Amino acid sequence: MSILCTICARGNSKGVTNKALRLLNNKPLIAYTVEQALDSKVFDRVVLSTDSQEIAEKAKTFGVERCFIRSKELSTDSASKISAIRNVLLEAERFFKTKFDIIVDLDITSPLRNINDIQNALKHFIDTKADNLITVCPSKKNPYFNMVEITNGQVQIVKKPKKQITRRQDAPKTYEMNASIYIWKREALLFSDDLFTDKTCLYEMLETQSIDVDTRNDLDIVQFLLKKKNDE
Repeated sequence: MSILCTICARGNSKGVTNKALRLLNNKPLIAYTVEQALDSKVFDRVVLSTDSQEIAEKAKTFGVERCFIRSKELSTDSASKISAIRNVLLEAERFFKTKFDIIVDLDITSPLRNINDIQNALKHFIDTKADNLITVCPSKKNPYFNMVEITNGQVQIVKKPKKQITRRQDAPKTYEMNASIYIWKREALLFSDDLFTDKTCLYEMLETQSIDVDTRNDLDIVQFLLKKKNDE
């Protein structure tokens, strides 16, 4: 089967300006994901979708095979990422004159992911015969135990358990989406906008490999962890 890796990077990122090109240990953020994709050796093609020529040129220097410049409509704050991935899939199929059976999207905001996680998530996806896969890590807060909301002026637990829970360890296990790896069958990506279906599966990653770079504080944490890893 033919497997496409997509990497998406907008130039006008909001949380951290020009995030894709921010240096972490003297290497731009986007470089970590590009190198992980290539080093995993599981993809037939690795392509980039961006609205920035500068990001495209930088990604090429780290080995991206083809960069596709997306339209303004797909680069707005309100445009969904699924639409951008679907668009770059079709562009790649036209360019390479082939149909890809599986699409794996690696988010540039997850530079701490492990290459083994890419390989194992793909294997899990194929073994389970799922339509799509989402990576997660154990949630820091549990909606059955210590997450609350205000409903009709009353404070209450977010998800009411069937029986009273007095210890966090007794609450049902919940997960956080870590925005690291997404996998689809071609048909599931092209013909559905739903991220969750009856045939969605999860792949669990370690919390230490699941930091999603969305703020300057996240950048500082990742910078520290990368430096610590390099010093070991």
